[in-house]
Amino acid sequence: MTETLPPVGIDLFDVERLLLTEAAEPPLPPQDATARDRVWDMAVKANPTLFDGPVVACGELERTGPGVLRLSWVRVTYRHYALRRVPGATALPSLFVNVVQPTDDGRVLAVRMSPSTAAPGRWQLPGGSVEPPQDGAVLDDAALACQAARELVEELGVAATAETLDLWVLTRGENGSVGLTYLAPALPEATLRAHFTAAAAAERSQGREPELDTFVLVGSADELAGLGGPHADYLEPIVRRFFRQR
Repeated sequence: MTETLPPVGIDLFDVERLLLTEAAEPPLPPQDATARDRVWDMAVKANPTLFDGPVVACGELERTGPGVLRLSWVRVTYRHYALRRVPGATALPSLFVNVVQPTDDGRVLAVRMSPSTAAPGRWQLPGGSVEPPQDGAVLDDAALACQAARELVEELGVAATAETLDLWVLTRGENGSVGLTYLAPALPEATLRAHFTAAAAAERSQGREPELDTFVLVGSADELAGLGGPHADYLEPIVRRFFRQR
């Protein structure tokens, strides 16, 4: 029996199998499109680093059996999410990947977004928005794992591969946003710090501000309360589950 999952609160779902299908973007009334563009232009003026690149939104999410989820996805650009600030308009939920990166002594890593990003100062897991496939490629389990591995390389300098990442849990939270969380192999703290420092230095050498400005290692979900600033809504539930299931 198919069960549509409502976008309410922050929920976590175990995933054994993920079925992906592409869907068309719903029609947008002209007045909403005009208001969306106005909001986006104002946001770019406030933060010129914002980029209206291609991105994947979530259409529908359904549970079709124990551990089996069907997810339809839609090609949009980042401008689409300006609809969240248009009264009466409906924005599709975002779709993103993130990674739980443990250390070999049993802690887990949380990262903080840099001031120049769209979420300055926010604590979260390494990760980012899902990008649509190109040149006839498909968006499937393997492609999503590759995107999660790429986020680890770009943000932490950790040379992970898709084969080493396990799809662990799916979250549905703020604005109905859907997150696919992968579990990475444990690494020593010294290795993580060395890679992170090198990755940040490489970004600055190219004249770019790193997306992350720091990271911490926590030994329990309760330690997250000591991190000042906003937290991604999924962070505490995922970290708590990690330590509960360890």
